[in-house]
Amino acid sequence: MGNGFSHGGWRPSPDRFLNILTDPMYRTLVDLQDLVTTRTAAFWSRRGVKSMHLPITTGTISSPMGLGSDSVPVSIELFGQPTYLADSMQFMLEYGCRLSPDGCWYLMPSFRGEDCDATHLNQFFHSEAEIPGGLDDVMAAVEDYIRDLAGTVVERYGDAVGMVAGSIDHLTGLAKLKTIPRLTFDEAAAHLAGDPAAIRQHDGWRSLTRHGERRLLDEVSPVLWVTHYDHLTVPFYQAYADDGRRTALNADLLLGIGEVVGCGERHATGAQTRAALEHHQVPEADYRWYVQMKDHFPLRTAGFGLGVERWLMWVLNQTDIREMQLAPRLNGVVIAP
Repeated sequence: MGNGFSHGGWRPSPDRFLNILTDPMYRTLVDLQDLVTTRTAAFWSRRGVKSMHLPITTGTISSPMGLGSDSVPVSIELFGQPTYLADSMQFMLEYGCRLSPDGCWYLMPSFRGEDCDATHLNQFFHSEAEIPGGLDDVMAAVEDYIRDLAGTVVERYGDAVGMVAGSIDHLTGLAKLKTIPRLTFDEAAAHLAGDPAAIRQHDGWRSLTRHGERRLLDEVSPVLWVTHYDHLTVPFYQAYADDGRRTALNADLLLGIGEVVGCGERHATGAQTRAALEHHQVPEADYRWYVQMKDHFPLRTAGFGLGVERWLMWVLNQTDIREMQLAPRLNGVVIAP
């Protein structure tokens, strides 16, 4: 591959754009990118879930700098107005559910301000959807979706993917799975007890590290749901799973490098959302329209986001997500093309 490395971290070499034109992996990567787009559209169309065309700018970020946030929003000034490049348009998908009764979806770029690494990009593609219902409903939809994608990869590009990945057993195994194993966060923490690098202890809440995710994948199942995280480690908009407001109605799907899909049930009403904003110490003023929407049009919905390049990394059995883009974009680095 035409990658380049320096003491400052991963950098594409100046001739990477030429080198990849003769690298078979990137022809397969283009096939897989096309497959994600066309199969995602077909999958949701069969279910009556509508595609939405949304902007890449927003005044309401979905990963605010709350207590458990590990995401940094990308702020810009646009014609004199402060705004953000979208980290996700999940809030707009919730809005769209009030217009599309069976739900809505999109496939679009997301922007993050924190440092990139071998598993995390500054700009990446998100396949996101929001549907009426609760956590179990969206988890079932995610399982159907990723099985559909995996099965189609095997059917159309099995030989080419096998040449790059070394095997397609991970794809055929997932496509055949009837159900995906689940652990609650409490169960995962009990399994990982005694490993401080796996579970980080904060002031009243815990978070699962990438090392912890990989241990679970190695020791429990190569495809695994972890559900009901401590609420203060997830964004405020996830619904509470218990009356004590300790846990969230959320789930992460782990495979390959770790989390590839994150999903959750949302607060249905404005009152529930206000309580969560206060709990997470996030100013309500920044989310006024979102709370008003739930005041006037309460609705129980749940949604998910799949990181496309993380999924591609798993399919192709690659170790650096930055090679999963034809034209990488790194914060603070000028790259051509």
